[in-house]
Parts: sequence; structure tokens; C-alpha cells
Amino acid sequence: MLILSGLPLYFENPIGRLYEHPDGYVIVDYNAGPRLLSNYQAFLNHLEMLLKRRGWNKMLANQRLLDPFTDEERTWIKEQWLQVSHALQREMIAAVLLPNDVFARLAMSTLMQGAREGALHYRVFNNAQEAAAWLRELA
Repeated sequence: MLILSGLPLYFENPIGRLYEHPDGYVIVDYNAGPRLLSNYQAFLNHLEMLLKRRGWNKMLANQRLLDPFTDEERTWIKEQWLQVSHALQREMIAAVLLPNDVFARLAMSTLMQGAREGALHYRVFNNAQEAAAWLRELA
């Protein structure tokens, strides 16, 4: 179970919520349901701003409720947003709790395989506590 009570909420919109974890990473907590690309872009842009503001490069992405990505979202993530790590001058590290939806899980796996080539280092978890422990272990 992912415990978010007591953590500072940085941003919220229909896509989900961004929390600042005192251990030096962002918790990205996605909502269920269809997404507008503009809301999704705003959500990830706020994630980028928080990472830069704090000097962090780690996140725990709770994607359990996430619906499958659209082609437009996948393209934007690969061609635009994953370039964030270059602006941060660091590789981004993500502990990912995979979506419950089988199609979303497949789409995420495909997207993450493409991301492995540089900007994003990630590991998949079924348990939030294990994901958080892995992030704490990383310097």
C-alpha cells in the first residue's frame, strides 16, 4: 500500500497528484480514466519543475490505475518529455508500480523499453514498500 498522508502535495490535476517525499524523490500518483493530452503534458511539466527545483532525479510512479497511453501520449513522452533528463544533466530513476489494466501494462512495457536507451533507468515493482526501499538504496 502506498501511504501518501502527511506528504506535501506539490501539484494536482485530473491526471493525478505529485508528492514530495522526504527521502528525496517524487511520488507520481496517477488517477484512473481517460486523459486530455494538455492535462497530461501539464502534469509531466510540473513533475519536471519539481525535479529541477529540488535537484532530484528519482520518482516512484504509481501507475496501478493508469489507462493505456494513446499514440499521441507515447510520442510526446518519447520525443519531448524524456529529454528532461538532459536538462537535469542526470539520468532519471523511476520505481514503477505497473498498471492493473493488462493493455496499459503492455503499452507501458513497450514505452519503457524504448526509454531504456538513455534518459530513464527504471525498475518495476508490485509492492510500494519495495519500490521505496530501492529508491532509498540509490545514491
